[in-house]
Amino acid sequence: MSRTPIETQDRKPADAARRNRKVALICVAAFFGMVGAAYAAVPLYKLFCQATGFDGTVRKAAAKPTRILDRKVTIRFDANIRELPWQFRSMQASQDVRIGETGLAFFKVTNPTDKPQTGRALYNVVPESAGPYFQKLECFCFSSQTIQPHQTVEFPVVYFVDPQFADDPETKGKSEITLSYTFFPAVDDGKTAKGGAPAPARIVEPLGGAPSRGL
Repeated sequence: MSRTPIETQDRKPADAARRNRKVALICVAAFFGMVGAAYAAVPLYKLFCQATGFDGTVRKAAAKPTRILDRKVTIRFDANIRELPWQFRSMQASQDVRIGETGLAFFKVTNPTDKPQTGRALYNVVPESAGPYFQKLECFCFSSQTIQPHQTVEFPVVYFVDPQFADDPETKGKSEITLSYTFFPAVDDGKTAKGGAPAPARIVEPLGGAPSRGL
């Protein structure tokens, strides 16, 4: 039995409505998928940078170099605060160290408020090409820091410039490196890690936010 022209015309709006709903659902799913991917990309990008030194991110070292060069570089220090009422500064403007030699620098943090507060320092170096070679053995940035009311704390940073810095065509002519820290507020989500220990406090920062280099 063939459909009449009227029946065919009635089906067209219904088919179009179903197609429109399907397209709308696909668009909504794609939107939320992209938002979720964006949030996941931030911590993954940071892990990648810390593992490779990409984008000027400083790496954590397991041991100091066995080779020290005669050539020196000037290390400059920069301290910044973001959304915290703390006072944060470097206790030295710069240091001259030989490549491969271990350096020791100090930073001072004061919490002038009447409440304890927890912060986490993010860091990078300039020029960015020095990121893979500027490494730290000890740093307050490896964990969240809780500063008590009106307390002042001095934090050490033990670092070195890997001797490969002098061989890389992008860095062998560089004579200065700036190490920059920015303290962000951190919060405890009440979660626990394996063994029942408190989970590390997470950093509160805008999506895709990056520490100010203050340069």
